[in-house]
Amino acid sequence: MFFEYLVMDQPDYVEWVPAGRFIRVAKLVTTSFIIIVVVLLIVFVRPLDTEAFIGIGVSGAVLFFILFLLMNFRGIKIKIDSDTIRVNYGLFNNKSIRLDEIGSCKPVKASFRRFAGIGVRYGFDGSHAFTTSFGDAVEVTPVKGRVFVFSSNNPDKICEFISKE
Repeated sequence: MFFEYLVMDQPDYVEWVPAGRFIRVAKLVTTSFIIIVVVLLIVFVRPLDTEAFIGIGVSGAVLFFILFLLMNFRGIKIKIDSDTIRVNYGLFNNKSIRLDEIGSCKPVKASFRRFAGIGVRYGFDGSHAFTTSFGDAVEVTPVKGRVFVFSSNNPDKICEFISKE
């Protein structure tokens, strides 16, 4: 009985799409800058008075907040099972679409011109997107509702899988 439960919950397709090079570089630059500022405050502000401790505390809090955001949006997890496609981008951005509610699916390129950036975006054409880079993506058009675009390493395979179901 327990084994059947474990087998029943396994998705048919799983993919992890990590953040693009731009995001990784931005993460490194931002983190390095804040660490350098904190170290400079500690080294050059003598004696360490109340204002210095407040500055270090605020810098540390900002660093942890930025690191949380960057870790939260480090990639997209795509799961497809027999009746649903689920796309998760961080803790708070989750999208589920039933396969029988999908009108069409096609591979596209996520472009700056359409979404004006990467991340959780709304396109100028009214679409909703989870993108990690300006590269391969899947465009899912539901029977009714907003077009949804998400980054993928294998957009052809996902569309083939969705069409098959």
